[in-house]
Order: sequence, then C-alpha cells, then structure tokens
Amino acid sequence: MTVEEQADTAPPAQYSPKRWATLAVTLFAVFMDMVDNTVLNVALPAVQEDLDASSAQLEWSVAGYTLAFAAAMITGARLGDQLGRRRIYLIGLGAFVVTSALAGAAANPEMLIASRILQGAAAALMVPQVLAMLQVDFPKSERPKAMSLYGMSLAVGGIGGPLLGGVLLEADLFGLGWRPVFYVNVPVGLAALVAAAILTRESRVETRESFDIRGTLIATVGLISLLFPLVQGRELDWPWWTFALMIACPVILWLFIRYEHQVIARGESPIIDPALLHHRSSLGGLLVAILFFCGMAYQLVLTVHLQTGEGYSPIRTAVALVTFTVGVGIGSAVAPQLMPLGRRVVLLGCAVMAVGMGVITWTVDHWSGSLEWWHLAPGMIVSGIGLAMVAGTLLTIVLAQMPKSSSGAASSLINTSIQIGVATGVAIVGTVYFTLLEDRHSPTDSAVVGLLTVVGLYTLAGLLALVLPPGRVDVSDVDADDTDSDHHHATAAAGTALPPEAGTKARVAP
Repeated sequence: MTVEEQADTAPPAQYSPKRWATLAVTLFAVFMDMVDNTVLNVALPAVQEDLDASSAQLEWSVAGYTLAFAAAMITGARLGDQLGRRRIYLIGLGAFVVTSALAGAAANPEMLIASRILQGAAAALMVPQVLAMLQVDFPKSERPKAMSLYGMSLAVGGIGGPLLGGVLLEADLFGLGWRPVFYVNVPVGLAALVAAAILTRESRVETRESFDIRGTLIATVGLISLLFPLVQGRELDWPWWTFALMIACPVILWLFIRYEHQVIARGESPIIDPALLHHRSSLGGLLVAILFFCGMAYQLVLTVHLQTGEGYSPIRTAVALVTFTVGVGIGSAVAPQLMPLGRRVVLLGCAVMAVGMGVITWTVDHWSGSLEWWHLAPGMIVSGIGLAMVAGTLLTIVLAQMPKSSSGAASSLINTSIQIGVATGVAIVGTVYFTLLEDRHSPTDSAVVGLLTVVGLYTLAGLLALVLPPGRVDVSDVDADDTDSDHHHATAAAGTALPPEAGTKARVAP
C-alpha cells in the first residue's frame, strides 16, 4: 500500500487534531536542511582563511553534503516506511543537530568535510519523512494547503540560507566567525526535536520490503569514482589513476544497473527499478537534469569572486545572489502554462539559462573592480526564469510514461539526479575556477572562465534535451499529491520550489 493509499483509506478519527501544529514543527527541520544546503556558500572565504583549507577541501565541504543526501535519500525514505516515519525522523533530526555542532566545532578541513557528509546523510533520513507524514496525517481535502506550506518552507529556506549566513558572518557572534552558521541549528533543532517527540505520531507501510544496501554502496562508489578525481586531481597533478577512476565511473554504474536486475529477480526491492529507465522520456529527462543542474555551481564561483575579487561583505554577497529568486518567481508564474509544450520548453529554458549566465559573465568582466550587486541583477533574473521553465517541465516529461504506481519512485529518482548534478557541477566548475586562481590568473579572468564553463554546461544540456520525446505533454487533472514531491527539495536548493502543476500525471502525445 502506498503512502497516498494509506492516507486516503484512513477514517476521519485517525487524523490528529494537532496535525497543523505537527506540520509546523516538522517544517522547521526542512527549513534547517534547506538553509544548510546553501548557508556555507557565503562563508567559504572565511572558512578557507580560518582553517587554511585548500580549494579542493572547500569543494568537498559543499559537494559532500549534497552527495551524501543524494546517495542516502531513497534509502532514508524506505527506512521510514518500514521502521516508522516518526522514529526515523527523530533519529535524523537528532543526528542533524549533532553533526551541525561538529561542523561548527571543526578544528581542520577534514573534520568539516566529514561533518558535512554526515550532516547530508542525516538530512536524508529526516527530510523524506516530512512529506510522508504530511500525506498520512492530512485528509485529501487539506493536503493542497499543507503542500503549499511545505513548498513555501523549502523556498524560504533556499532564499534564507545565503542571507542568514551573511547576517551571522557580519555579526561575528562571540568572535566565532563562520561557526555560528552551523551552531544556529543546535538550539533550533533541539527545540524541534522535543516538539516533534511530543506532537508527531508513528506511521509505516503495512508490507515489509528489503533494503538494497549493497546497491546503494555500488552506486555511491560509482559517483565517487567521478567526483573524487575531478576535485582532487588538480592538487595531485593528475596522476594516471585519476583518469582511470573517471573511466571506471560508467562501468560501475552499468554494473549497478545489472545488480538491480538481479535484486528484482530475487524478488527483493531495488533502490532503483531499472524499468524506470527503459523509456526515452525518463532516461533522457534524468540525464538532462544531471547536466542542467551541474550549472548551479555558478553560485560557488560568484560567492568566492564577489568576496575575494570584488571585496564584498558576506551580506552584500547574499543580496546579490538572492536576486536570482526574483526571476524564479516570474518564471514560476508562466511555466505551468508552457509546460504542455514539453521538450520545446526545456530547450528554451536551457537557452534562457545560458543567456542569463552569459550576461552575468559579461557583467563580471565589464565591471571588474567596480561591480555592484545591481549590475548582476538582470542576468540573475533571466537565469531564474530559465530554471523555473526547466525544472517542472523535466519532472513532467520523466513521469509521462510512468504508471501511477511508479510515480513516487520516479519523482525520487529525478530528485536524486538533481542532487548528483549539483555535486558534479561543484566538482567540474570548481576545478576549472580554482585551477586558474592557483595558476595566478586574475580573479576576474578566473571567474569569467568559470562562468563560461557554466554557460557551456547549459548549452550542452539544451543539446542533450533533443533526445527527449518531441510531442506535446498532456497534463491530466490529477492532484499534485498523487506523486511523491521529493523533487521540491532539490529545486528549492537551487532557488525555488516547483509549482504544484509539476507533480501532475502526464503523458507525451505524438
């Protein structure tokens, strides 16, 4: 029985009268996760100076969180279904508080990276349970409002992360510098933990499924075989084995798919059903999502350049980055109407994103030494519009050929793909940018090349989008909660939550 079926068959008496208070408490945890997904960006220069961190270690401190979240998210959701969502949520939230404290107390870069990886894994236990509990705790008539609050918390967290980081860095509380960006999670998290222990109720699915731990490990090894040499290769002077690891990545991922077939043949539950990849729309959409969201690494380049190259304060940097969300808001207003155009919207959105990043690149170069945050605003707004056009349409295309019973797994899969794209982008773009900086190129030239790499990624994503089905996408009038809306999390990390229409069932018309 799915989460939705479990909720829809519950009698009215099973709905807690405290469900709205419960939702408010659990959304605090989602908000904290979103903040920590972005808060470190504006603190990177301060972290580098305080811990004497290398550029590769800075990349790992950002990518490690995202990679761990992506690798453990589907397993975290399944643990909640089987062992109890309340139990796993409380464990994840408690672990998130502890790992936040460890990150804040990091005495060296290695401790910070390890804490961030553990923090991402804790978030993967915590976040999936919120949406599952929401669907169980609320009757169908109240779910749209609850889902709106869920999406709002993601969007506010994505926007608030850089701003909160900037404010805390400017305040320099107790002379701790960057550390309060993590310490702030401790009192908030403890309060949320106590409230959740009092208010939340246990729920789980009725059927028992196996845990594909080995499959998770194989997939994680495959991803690390790509990311590790990309991040560390520069500092190691690119020994032969770094190239061998990158070549091994597709081989390991192919072995992962083969292993998942074996899991199904044994009658067990795979972490990813290979049948979801048999359709042109789903496989193509996932590949485009990975490549498209690689481009979100522009935030790494701009954050470091604005502070170290242009002398921005952390709060001024955060203000410059937040203008991106204005474009997201504009794009979200028109994207649902364009969504039935399917592939054409993705192509146009990739082009808009590339143009926006091109404008930002020109602005950084043209106004070098006197760059103001409002100079960046036009390019940031255009880029935000491009993101809003692509994100929801991609999900709709991926779901187009999926039976309703697989929509939740497919939504989780695209969210995982987005997280993988973000982590891979940090590795690729960060390698290009920091290599130029360390080779003593000027800060502006290094930033320009790094941003041009982002433009290239969006251009390639547009070209790859040509593999998507060319027909229109007919979106049927089905409730958004008929699909697992885990995809909200990743797109909110990029600056937005998908519009509700993104979760509707769809099919591609010839």
